[in-house]
Formats: sequence, C-alpha cells, structure tokens
Amino acid sequence: MSAVSWLNSEAFSVLGQHIIWSDMIGNTIGLIALALGWKRSVWTWPAQLLSGLVLVAANLSVNQAGGVGKQMVVIAVAVWGWQRWSRGRRDAQDGSIAVRFATWRERGYLVAGAALGTLAVGGLFTAFPELSWSPWADAYIFVGTVVAMVAQARGMVEFWFAWLLVDLVGVPLNFAGGLAFSGLVYVVYGALVLWGMRDWWLRSREGARPAFEGAPA
Repeated sequence: MSAVSWLNSEAFSVLGQHIIWSDMIGNTIGLIALALGWKRSVWTWPAQLLSGLVLVAANLSVNQAGGVGKQMVVIAVAVWGWQRWSRGRRDAQDGSIAVRFATWRERGYLVAGAALGTLAVGGLFTAFPELSWSPWADAYIFVGTVVAMVAQARGMVEFWFAWLLVDLVGVPLNFAGGLAFSGLVYVVYGALVLWGMRDWWLRSREGARPAFEGAPA
C-alpha cells in the first residue's frame, strides 16, 4: 500500500461519518499551526505547509479538485509567509513576531481582493463543475483562506476576522462534502480564532508600530 493510499484509507467511523487518515492528520496539524500563529511563532508556517500537503491527499480522495487547488495555493502562501516572518521585525520582549492592526487602505485591499477573488474563482468553478460541487461556497473559502494567510504573513490582527468568516461557511461545507473531521476541526478553529483574536488585539495595543521593518503601508 502506498503512502497516499494509506492516508486516504478509513481510520474510523463516528455517527455514520467515515474519517480518513489524511483528513484527520492534515487538520490536526492545521490546528497546531493555528495555535502557533496565536503564539506568533514562525513555526506556524512550516506546520501550515505540511498540513496543506496532507490535505491535498484528503481532497483527492473525495474528488474535490477545487480543494486541491486551494491547498496548493495555501502551500505557496505558507512558503512566502515563512520567508516573511523569518526576516520580519520581532517583539523585543519574547522574540515573537510583532502584530498590528491594518491601515484603512490595507483593509480596503483585503476586502476588494476577497470580493474580486471570490467572483473570479466562483465563476471558474461554475464554468467547470468538475472542480467543485459547491462552487460559490468553495470559492468563498478558497479566497478567504488566502486573504487570511496574507494578512497573517503581514502581522495584521484582521487575519483572525478573516478566519472567523471562513469558518462560518467551512463547517457545513465540509460535513456536506464528506470530510467530517474537517468539519469538526473548523468548529475548534472557531474557538481558537476567538482566543487568538483577543490576544493579538491586546498585543497590538501595547504599542502602535509597524509589524515589519521596511514593509509597505
């Protein structure tokens, strides 16, 4: 049995829902990545990278081509975020990445990017139904995840708000799509997001300063 075949084999069943190894392992690593992001540790990015690699197999198992594409983008953004945090300015007290609120201009870019990206990806998924069985919800999650990760890479508190909005759609979509463990993990994500949002919010108020030296506003 190949590694991919094992990853996509059933681990166990709960209330009629079949849990596969790739779904469970990939999302568990994703939870660890979110917790590391809460702690502003640069290790959040290699964890997100590994989670994305495993979840590619999970999405292949249920023929969610759109989900595979999303994970490939997540992997690329994780590599970029890892590089950015590795050379970013760190908090003088504990060595972790300093955080801040986005400027109004940056918020405008994030919202516009999310809206236009969702329209573009949703249109693509609609034109090619084999990419996703739920094109607009999948597009919303796809683009929302990328927006959240970009905001996280720049140390913006708003990244938590973006994750929360993704969770609101991600929970029912994953249950309906056959990735039950992903659905359960998104519920836990919601709780972690609220706690992480509070922590970053408070830390951002300790001193108003740019998150990274040389980073554009």
